[in-house]
This record gives sequence, structure tokens and C-alpha cells, in this order.
Amino acid sequence: MSAVHLHIAGRVAELRLDNPARLNAFTVTMLGQLAGHLDMIEKNPDIACVLVTAEPARAFCSGADIDGWGDLSPAEFARHWVRGGHRIFDRLARLARPTIAVLEAHALGGGLELAAACDLRVMGPKATIGLPETGIGIVPGWSGTQRLARLIPEPVLKDMALFGRRVGADRCLAIGFAAEVSDDPRATATDMAARVCALSPRAVETAKAMIHAAVNEDSAAMIEALGSAAIAASDDRAEGVAAFRAKRKPAFSGS
Repeated sequence: MSAVHLHIAGRVAELRLDNPARLNAFTVTMLGQLAGHLDMIEKNPDIACVLVTAEPARAFCSGADIDGWGDLSPAEFARHWVRGGHRIFDRLARLARPTIAVLEAHALGGGLELAAACDLRVMGPKATIGLPETGIGIVPGWSGTQRLARLIPEPVLKDMALFGRRVGADRCLAIGFAAEVSDDPRATATDMAARVCALSPRAVETAKAMIHAAVNEDSAAMIEALGSAAIAASDDRAEGVAAFRAKRKPAFSGS
């Protein structure tokens, strides 16, 4: 059975794709499980970092399982498969905790879009990335032409999306898509996660939100979240709540 597993060890959570018979391709079941795990991670204040990994196969993730969408009507395909998957990947991208994709093998289509939704990517030396959608008559639907356009230079992205070219790990490192290329991507990502765990959780979360606001990754929500966090720590907020509960006029101090 295809699945996305959640494992928590100390302050590090691991989301692991488990569909090796289909090259870890996403199914409807896996999308639902990923959404549920993201809810759990977001509500767990003890988690400091998230790794996104996959069971050993020739691909980290080969994309979306064609059996999940191949027979859908155009309306169902657009409304449910594409928009539903897009919302879930957006949830991953906007997770408050830092995320690291561990690409020990190829990340194609939806698998590349999953990796792009993470903050950093660590690749094995033989791993590649690609967008093969046009070869089967569709286009990237889970942010492959949007979020990737911020992470990959336009000519490289067009070479992938329009001409079907795959990009190797060394070039991914050179263009900044990969943070590191390692003979042991999992061990390297685990070391990176350990470094995050030694830092201030609130400072890390705030820094990520500020960067996301700058690159327009749900900037409206990020700006309001930052402003709300700042005002929530003020004396005025405490006074306003107390006055409301006491049914009296608040005496704001401006601090």
C-alpha cells in the first residue's frame, strides 16, 4: 500500500514517501496522509526541523501516479487533483519549521515540486530533477511553473519544462537549487537538522517568515502573522483583552 509515513525522533520529524513499486509516485491516499501529517507537525511545538525523504527506489518521487488522475474528467482533474495537490504542497512550503528534502534519487514532476516546496534540498551525486509532464500531454500543476520560477533560472526551467531536459546534481548546486551534493544525502541532511535544533526556534521561524514575505511566498499571510506576533507580546494587547472581559474602557500605554 502506498503511504506517507511520519516519524519523530527528538526534535526532528521525517516525512517519508513509501510507494517504491511506483517509484514513490503520489497517490490520492498519499496526498491525504501528507496533509494530515503537516497538521500534526504544525501543532507540535517540540519539532524544530522536518526532513522529507523516500523509500529507496530509482526515484525520490517520480511525480503523480497516473492511475490517480488518468481517468478523471477535465473538471475533476483541475478542481480536485491539481488544486487539491497544490494546496497541500503550499502547506508544506509555508510550514513554520525549516524543511529539507533529501534527494537520494531522481525527483521528477510532482516529486520535483515536492522538493521545491522545501526550504533546502540535499542531493545525491547521481540524482537528477526534471519536468516530464509535456511528454504525456499535461503541464506541471503543483507549482512547477510558479514556485520553481523563483528557484531556478528561467532558461534552465524552460529547458526542463519545454524541452524535457533533466538537470544533474552538480548543476543544481551551481544554480543554487541544491544546498549540498553529498554521497550520503540523508546523513548530511540529518546533520543540518541537528544544527537547526541548536538555534532559537522563534528566531528561526521568524526569519523564515520574513524571507517568505520577501519572495512573495504567501506574503500577505506572512506579513499579518509577523505583525500579529509582535502585537500579541505587547502590554496593549493584554490591556485590551482584560478591559474587554471586565467590560470597561481600556487604558492603553503604547507599550
